[in-house]
Amino acid sequence: MKKILAILLVVMVLDACSKVPITGRRQLSAVSHEEIMPLVNEQYDSVISEGKVLTNTADGRKVAEVGRRVSEAVEAFLIQEGYSELVSEFEWEFNLLESDQINAWCMPGGKVAFYTGILPVTQDETGIAVVMGHEVAHAVASHSRERMSNGMIANLGLSVLSAAMGQNPTMTQQIFLQSVGMGSQLGMLSFSRKHELEADELGLLFMAMAGYDPREAPVFWQRMSAAGGEAPPEFLSTHPGPDRRIDRLNANMNKALEYYNKAN
Repeated sequence: MKKILAILLVVMVLDACSKVPITGRRQLSAVSHEEIMPLVNEQYDSVISEGKVLTNTADGRKVAEVGRRVSEAVEAFLIQEGYSELVSEFEWEFNLLESDQINAWCMPGGKVAFYTGILPVTQDETGIAVVMGHEVAHAVASHSRERMSNGMIANLGLSVLSAAMGQNPTMTQQIFLQSVGMGSQLGMLSFSRKHELEADELGLLFMAMAGYDPREAPVFWQRMSAAGGEAPPEFLSTHPGPDRRIDRLNANMNKALEYYNKAN
C-alpha cells in the first residue's frame, strides 16, 4: 500500500511540473495561482496596513515608476514569447515602506515592497531597477509557489492546498510564510540560493528590457555586500556569496546588453 501511495505521489508531482520562462528550468507547481492569491492578498494587505507607506513621497514615486517600467517591459516580452496566461496572473503593486531594513521582497502576483533602508545602497533609479528586476523575476519564475509546493509535499505529503489547510492549517500557514520570504528560512537555504541566482539572471535581463544599464548590477551588488560590514544585510542572508553572484551576472551580461541596446 505504501508503495502504491508513493507511486501516486510521484505521478502527482510529475504532473504538477512547469518550466520557468527564459531559463527553462523545470519546477514543481502543485499550488495554483488561484489557490495562493487569497493568502497573498491577506498577508500583503496586512503588511501595508501595519507599516508606514511612503509611496506618495518622491522616493516612493520613483520606486513605483521603476516598477511600472520593468513590469510593463517584462509583460510585453512574455506576451511576445507566448506567456500571455502567465501575464494575466499579475496584479502589480509597488510600495515603499519606512524601515531601516536593507531589504525588498515580492509576493506572487507581483506584490512588491521596498524598505527605505535599501535606498542608500541603490543610490539612484538604476540601482532601484537592479533590485526591482530581481524582485519581479521572483514573481515571473513563480518561486513562492514552487517553494510552497515543495514545502507541502516535504512536510505534509500533500500537493493540494485545500487538503493541506484542512489537515494542518498551522503548518500550512508556516509553509506559506516561508515561501513568500516572511518566515524562517531554516531548512530552505540551499533551495533559496538556487532561486536567488535564477532571479539574478532574469532580473538582469528584465532591467535591461526596461532600458536600464545592466552593467550597473554587479556594481550594486558590490555596494550591497559592503553595506552589511561583518554581518550581511537581511536581503543577503539566504543569498549566494557576492563574488559568485557577480561572476554569474557578468557571464550573462552580453545577453542583457542585447536587450538594453534594443530598448534604447
